[in-house]
Amino acid sequence: MKKLEDYVRSIPDFPEPGIIFRDVTSILQDADGLQLAVDSLRAMVKELDYDVVVGPESRGFIFGVPVAYAEHKSFVPVRKKGKLPCETISAEYELEYGTAEIEIHKDAIRPGQKVVIVDDLIATGGTTEAIIKLVEELGGQVVKICFVMELAGLKGREKLKDYAVDSAIVYEGK
Repeated sequence: MKKLEDYVRSIPDFPEPGIIFRDVTSILQDADGLQLAVDSLRAMVKELDYDVVVGPESRGFIFGVPVAYAEHKSFVPVRKKGKLPCETISAEYELEYGTAEIEIHKDAIRPGQKVVIVDDLIATGGTTEAIIKLVEELGGQVVKICFVMELAGLKGREKLKDYAVDSAIVYEGK
């Protein structure tokens, strides 16, 4: 039986020399890999009391929706600025070279709802930190944050130290 790590394609020197790019698409392209990834995320929330799964565009959608569906929870998308049609709130966050902004519908999370955030990868933690800000601004409580992969060398988990964080695969480097 293959492990989830066996489905990840590692590409050396991309996007620059010395970096090993961990490609999640190779998980998605294999039915067993995809099932293993979703099952790993579901195991992280199995005994958890929560109401809604939140996932950022676009790979948070890919992994968050099947978890929400299988666990009979609702799913709330977090999108890039200008993509949601109703009234939103937004949060800006730092990128390696500049900033970006994400949004969530104002009525997406009700006060007191318990939220699980699902995404494919944690690197620096900036996107997830912005999502937490949005959820909490709407009165939600983040009870768990789940990732398929973690690049531990970028220390993103440190930004999320006040929250329960779990990753199916942890790579020590960047």
